[in-house]
Amino acid sequence: MSLKVKCSLLLCLSVFIVIIAGCTKEKTPVEKMYGVLERVVSAEKVFEEQQNPLVTLEKKEKEIYDQIIKLGMKEYDQIVKLSDEAVLLADERKELMEKETNSIKESQKEFIKARDIKDKFEDPALTKLANELYEIMMERYKAHDALYLEYNEALKNDKELYGMFKNKNLPLEDLEAQVTKLNETYRRVYTANEKFNMLTEQYNDKKLSFYKQAGLKSSK
Repeated sequence: MSLKVKCSLLLCLSVFIVIIAGCTKEKTPVEKMYGVLERVVSAEKVFEEQQNPLVTLEKKEKEIYDQIIKLGMKEYDQIVKLSDEAVLLADERKELMEKETNSIKESQKEFIKARDIKDKFEDPALTKLANELYEIMMERYKAHDALYLEYNEALKNDKELYGMFKNKNLPLEDLEAQVTKLNETYRRVYTANEKFNMLTEQYNDKKLSFYKQAGLKSSK
């Protein structure tokens, strides 16, 4: 083999090594954080898709409840029919809530990776924003856990109420007690949901600040 050929092979090998090195170059903390935050967006798409259907089902069930309240016991068969429909709607709501929660869990599984990135930025302002972002999001996950528990309790109380509507001999005070319990449960659901929404808004604002400081563009 001539010296010229050997030199050509060495040159090609050197170029190949440079290309491989470039491809395997470790991502910067900013790039890693960006990847985590954007994958969180993808993980929560299923969560977002459940919102409108949930609201629709809740409205339908409220309409059925109002119809039942207006009916007298002479229309018992209609009360039974409506109560059964309401229970089915409650079951559908539970399915949507499970999908929503699974999506949030996937989001959390992805976001937890930020724990090992958030303190590795050269820019102190980015480190501060990343830590604040992390704290807010972890509180948001806790808030959804609380919302999930309260919502499922409300669904259970809903189904109990519709079962009571079908009991001709049910004392009125028992029915009133159940309605009171249900109303209290939904007050807790509302409070938990408000906290979750507030933290979601805070997270989105903080994320926007982080992206601006890092010179990044958000997909959302």
